[in-house]
Amino acid sequence: MSSNNTLSDIPVVVESRKPSYKLHWQRRGFQFFVLAMLLIIPMSGLFRIDPIQGAFVMLDRQIWFSNFGIVFGFWMVMAGLLVMLYSTLGTVFCGWVCPQNTISEWANQLTHKLLGKRADLSIDGTPMKLSMAKNKPLNWLVLSLILALIAAIISLIPLFYFYEPMLIWKFVSFQHDPGLAPSLHWIYMVFFLIVLVDITMIRHFMCRFMCIYKIWQHTFRTKQSLHIAYDKSRADECEKCNFCVSSCFLAIDPRQTDVYDTCVNCGECVTACNNLQVRKQSGKDGLLKFAMGEQQGQNFANFKTNRNDLFARMSWVAPILLIGSLLMVWGIWGYERYHVTAYRADVMQGDMILDYRISVANKFYEPTRLHVAVEGLEPEFYSLQTNAVNFETAGRINVELNISPDLPKGLHPVLVRVKSEDGWEESFRVQHFSAGKS
Repeated sequence: MSSNNTLSDIPVVVESRKPSYKLHWQRRGFQFFVLAMLLIIPMSGLFRIDPIQGAFVMLDRQIWFSNFGIVFGFWMVMAGLLVMLYSTLGTVFCGWVCPQNTISEWANQLTHKLLGKRADLSIDGTPMKLSMAKNKPLNWLVLSLILALIAAIISLIPLFYFYEPMLIWKFVSFQHDPGLAPSLHWIYMVFFLIVLVDITMIRHFMCRFMCIYKIWQHTFRTKQSLHIAYDKSRADECEKCNFCVSSCFLAIDPRQTDVYDTCVNCGECVTACNNLQVRKQSGKDGLLKFAMGEQQGQNFANFKTNRNDLFARMSWVAPILLIGSLLMVWGIWGYERYHVTAYRADVMQGDMILDYRISVANKFYEPTRLHVAVEGLEPEFYSLQTNAVNFETAGRINVELNISPDLPKGLHPVLVRVKSEDGWEESFRVQHFSAGKS
């Protein structure tokens, strides 16, 4: 009996749940991962644009529009994947991926920290509600300098898609290099002004009123797509605190979301409501959550998802993905490192055209050597500018071919053959008509 009394005297402590911001930091981590990838993609050579050669570059290989399978197949696959993404996850791209949204959120947080929590921009011209304690010239100066510095850094990102990192460094340090466009500083200044206006004045107005891309997302979004769901059966527990509304950077009420609202599925309202319930020590989850489908009666735990409706669109997206994938495989399989063509130089000598131009291209950004030969003519009836073409990197070099006017009269088939030292070989046939000696 005494032992039972001793046990009953031991206090039982039930540790309450602590507020969790796991979803918030997961989104932040993914947003910064996307920003990092915007730099890693061009710097690693995965994709960039060569302004000198006028070509797309993937893995140090030029992709021309003539590489139909790769170009068209890639865009078919991307379009199909995006349709599937929007059909299932709705506008999650805007809340988790879009750099515009990431930068706008950061600019808002910085403004609130320096000027007050209610220092928001308004599209109708309403003055910002500044904190009296923070409305100081020094805070305005710090805010302006930081926004200008971030705009200057962000404006460099597009340049990495056109120039190698070493050239970007020379540009930033004002070093001269023939590989840099003479007007690049003016182009950069345009980028800088656009970004500066965006993060100082536009911000989320772009997401709410001007984003054309979002309209395309809504085209494939339905009630079956991922969205914020509100438990109406517990409406009496809501207490109209508006904590979820104040946590939404788009100033919408997540309790009244619809298919065509401006919600971007960021989940900040879900985190806010859950943490509020934790502070109230109610032992329940929040009244908001991510869901797909529609609520079944009063049962908030289970949502009815019409999978037939959700995946009906996949029946026509799947063939697009398949065809696009096959085109890409075909394009990659048939990709050639070199390209050669021959055509008349259109230089008249009397009433005849005797000059031809052999255009040889190397599509890899590696040094190589190609050998050029002409077949079908005797050596005394033609002269070739060079028999060997040396490439330091990717590019195109023209070799001049001159045919003698003493070539016997008639139609002469001429075969231009180009070989590489790694075993590649390609030929191009031209028909030359000579009105010379019979």
